[in-house]
Amino acid sequence: MPNDCISYQKSGYFSKLIVDYLEEKSELKNLYNRFPSIENFQLQIEEKGKNNNSNRKVLVSALEKQYQGLEASEFTKSNISLLSDDKTFTVTTGHQLNLFTGPLYFLYKIVSTINLCNELKQAYPEYNFVPIYWMATEDHDFEEINYFHFKHTKIQWNHESQGPVGRLSTAGLTEVYEVFAKELGLGDNATYLKSLFDNSYLKHSNLADATRYLANELFGNKGLVVLDGDDKALKDLFVPYVKQELLHQTAFQKVMETNELLKDYTIQVNPREINLFYIEDNIRERIVLENNIYKVNHTDLVFTETEILSLLASNPEKFSPNVILRPLYQEVILPNLCYIGGGGEIAYWLQLKSNFEANQVSFPLLLVRNSAVLVTQKQSKKADKLGLSWADLFSNQQVLFNQKTQELSQFNLDFSVQKEHLKQQFAALHNMAVQTDKSFGNAVKAQEVKQIKGLENLEKRLLKAEKRQHADILERMIQLQNEIFPNQSLQERRNNFSEFYLEYGEELLNKIFNELKPLQTNFTTICL
Repeated sequence: MPNDCISYQKSGYFSKLIVDYLEEKSELKNLYNRFPSIENFQLQIEEKGKNNNSNRKVLVSALEKQYQGLEASEFTKSNISLLSDDKTFTVTTGHQLNLFTGPLYFLYKIVSTINLCNELKQAYPEYNFVPIYWMATEDHDFEEINYFHFKHTKIQWNHESQGPVGRLSTAGLTEVYEVFAKELGLGDNATYLKSLFDNSYLKHSNLADATRYLANELFGNKGLVVLDGDDKALKDLFVPYVKQELLHQTAFQKVMETNELLKDYTIQVNPREINLFYIEDNIRERIVLENNIYKVNHTDLVFTETEILSLLASNPEKFSPNVILRPLYQEVILPNLCYIGGGGEIAYWLQLKSNFEANQVSFPLLLVRNSAVLVTQKQSKKADKLGLSWADLFSNQQVLFNQKTQELSQFNLDFSVQKEHLKQQFAALHNMAVQTDKSFGNAVKAQEVKQIKGLENLEKRLLKAEKRQHADILERMIQLQNEIFPNQSLQERRNNFSEFYLEYGEELLNKIFNELKPLQTNFTTICL
C-alpha cells in the first residue's frame, strides 16, 4: 500500500475556511473557544464544569425513558448513569437519520467520538467521558435521508413526509427490505445485515426508534449513548433561550455580525430573524414575526406575544430550533466538551460563537471528524504495482492522467524550454521592429503568436500520442482511482457500510476503530 499521508488541507476536499481553521490562522481565532488539542481539554473541562450541573438529572431521566424497551449494553447503561456525576462530560456528534446509516461517514463520526472519549479518559482518568450520538430527529429533509447505495444499486424508500423525520412511520420499509435482501444474497454476513435491517426498521414504528436501535446494535458495546432532542423534558430546559429568540432575535444579529467577518469565505448558513420551527407530527414550519404577530408559515396558526409565550410554557416540545439554534440547545442540555462534525458542520459552528456568548453558554471545542478510505488488499497491491501514491490517487483525474503520461514517456512532453527559446529569438526581432514602421512590428507579433501556437499544438499531439502508447497502464490507473473514489468523489460520501460488511463482517468495524485517530488531521487509509 502507498505509505504517504494526505492531510485534510492538501486533499482538495475541504473548504478554505476549514483549511484555515485547521492551520489555526489568526484571523479565525475569535470564532472558536479553543483548538482541539489534548491539553486544551483540561481548560474546557474547568470551564464547562462551572455550569449546566442542574440539568443532569433531567438529562439522565430523559435518556432512561428513551432507552425503555431497548436492550442497552451494560456499558451504555453505566454511561447514562454517570451523566449524573459532576465529573462526567460528553463528546458529541450529530447526524441525520439516514436509512441504514447512509454513507460511510456516519460510522466515522461515531467512531471518532468514541475513540476521543477513550483518549480523554487516558489523559484525564479522574473524569468520565461519554460519547453521544445526537439524532437529528427534528429535521424534515426526507429526500436527503431516504436512500443508501449498495454497490451499484440505490436502495430507496418512497414515502410521504411533512413533519419531523424522527416521528415518521416506518410503514413501507418492508418493500425496501425485500429489495435489499435480494441484493445481499446468501452467507453469514448477509444474514446478519438482513436481521439488522429487519430488527431496526420492521420492528419499530417510527424512524427515531429504528435509528436508535440500529446505532445501539452497532456501537452499544462501546458505550455509545443515543440522544433524541425531540423530548418535552429536554425542551423544557431550553425554554429561556427560546423565549430570548422569540422576543429579541439575538441569534440573527450575532450571526450576521460574524458573517460579515467571514465575508471572504463561503458562508455555510444564513440566520432567520427567528430561528425556530413549530412542529407537530405532520408539521415543521418556520415561525415568523409580522406586525407583532407570530405566524406559522403555510398554516393558519397565529399567536400574540402573550399566546406564544403561554404555548412555550405549556408545550415546549412544539418549538424546534433550526440549524442556527440547535447547537445552542445541545450545549444547554449536555455537559459537553467537544462537537465532532464534518467540514460543512464545523464551518457553520464557526458562525455561532458570539450567539453562545450572548446567551452565556460555553462554546465547545470543534473537531473535524476522521475521514478514511477503505482499500482492499487487491487494490493496495494494484496501487503498488502501478507506482501510485496517495497523492496521485487523490489528485484530479485529468491531472493524474497527464502527470503519469509524462512519467511513463521517454520524451519530455513539456515544451516550455522550446517556447521560452522562441520568445527570446522574437525579442530581438521586436527590438528591430520598434526602429521601423508599425506594420513590421505587427507582423513580428503575429508570427510569434503563430509559432508559439504551433509549438503548443505539437505539445498536445505528442501528449496524445504518448497517451495512446501507454493506454493500457493509464487505463488501469484510472480504473483503480474510480474504484476507490466513486464518481471521482470521496468513498465515504457515497458507499454504505453494508457493502464492506458483507465481505469482511465484524472485522470492518474493528479495523475502523483501530485505525481512526480523532486528533490527527490526515486521511486514514484502512487496508481490509
